[in-house]
Amino acid sequence: MACVSFAKLNAASSQWIGGQQSFAQRPGSSTRLATRRVSVPIRAGAYTDELIQTAKAIASPGRGILAIDESNATCGKRLSSIGLDNTEPNRQAYRQLLLTTPGLGEYISGAILFEETLYQSTIGGKKFVDCLREQKIVPGIKVDKGLVPLPGSNNESWCQGLDGLSSRSAEYYKQGARFAKWRTVVSIPCGPSALAVKEAAWGLARYAAISQDNGLVPIVEPEILLDGDHPIERTLEVAEKVWAEVFYYLAENNVMFEGILLKPSMVTPGAEHKEKASPDTIAKYTLTMLRRRVPPAVPGIMFLSGGQSEVEATLNLNAMNQSPNPWHVSFSYARALQNTVLKTWQGRPENVEAAQTALLVRAKANSLAQLGKYAAEGESEEAKKGMFVEGYTY
Repeated sequence: MACVSFAKLNAASSQWIGGQQSFAQRPGSSTRLATRRVSVPIRAGAYTDELIQTAKAIASPGRGILAIDESNATCGKRLSSIGLDNTEPNRQAYRQLLLTTPGLGEYISGAILFEETLYQSTIGGKKFVDCLREQKIVPGIKVDKGLVPLPGSNNESWCQGLDGLSSRSAEYYKQGARFAKWRTVVSIPCGPSALAVKEAAWGLARYAAISQDNGLVPIVEPEILLDGDHPIERTLEVAEKVWAEVFYYLAENNVMFEGILLKPSMVTPGAEHKEKASPDTIAKYTLTMLRRRVPPAVPGIMFLSGGQSEVEATLNLNAMNQSPNPWHVSFSYARALQNTVLKTWQGRPENVEAAQTALLVRAKANSLAQLGKYAAEGESEEAKKGMFVEGYTY
């Protein structure tokens, strides 16, 4: 969707970040703060110890998350790129290839699944969640219901799925899931408006509280989209505002920080910006944002790749791990782990082993990057191809 101009937005709820009135400067806020009652926070209750243990297990040295939580429609687009129809047997075959890769648990600590996959089994009848557990990979589940237009905003979105989330989360826990993912987005070319940022932050906080209440470690993911021609400084400005709002509402909802994981975008220039940033520059700006906004109580920061090439995503992660960080800085990649795998497989049974080898190559590369030990020698040209798609949806 195209963004309407600033002049068309007059409502106070749609002020721009960096404009005349920041959402952090609410009229009368000092008065409200002075009269606000102080209460003892209610924590995660019966699941507290388990949530902390799960988060630590996922944020373990040299390991990260494999994201295969694409909706059936998006998975169908992936399959069509190699000439396969979007059928459940084809989706099952591809997910089986990924989740049964021998040795995957050495580099992967968690796998985010789509609801269909959480309840699926291999062709031989073994539950996918059991395949993961055998390799000490924690099963996770995508719980949001996707993006829809946000009324009153500048053609921005909000993420739906809070209705019924508690009961669904309880069922996912019974099925074996131990962490959850909720993705919402913020668009810099669309402002972003204070309304959209507040909606994103509040939705993430409510989801996180509900997840913890049902034994699931919430991944908190306000993705700042790559779309736009803005410089890296603008991305940093917006990222700081967004994460300030997110943590404000996480605290308001009594979310236990030791039992969450973050899935931020890296701080990069817009995809259409004339100057490309180096991995060292991206690491510098991203770590600056994190150090200013993220409490050290958070155990793990699992970056999304956001349309970067496989090699770019790995190089940038490696640059962020050249010195110690207060959190486990790792990856939660989808396309940046799967692109070469899919093209190697081509839907042919005889290519499964080669495709699984390709997955291990990418997983190992990112494992080394998490440890700050990755070198890009020998990477294929395919792995260097960018995957940015304007307005990308899952």
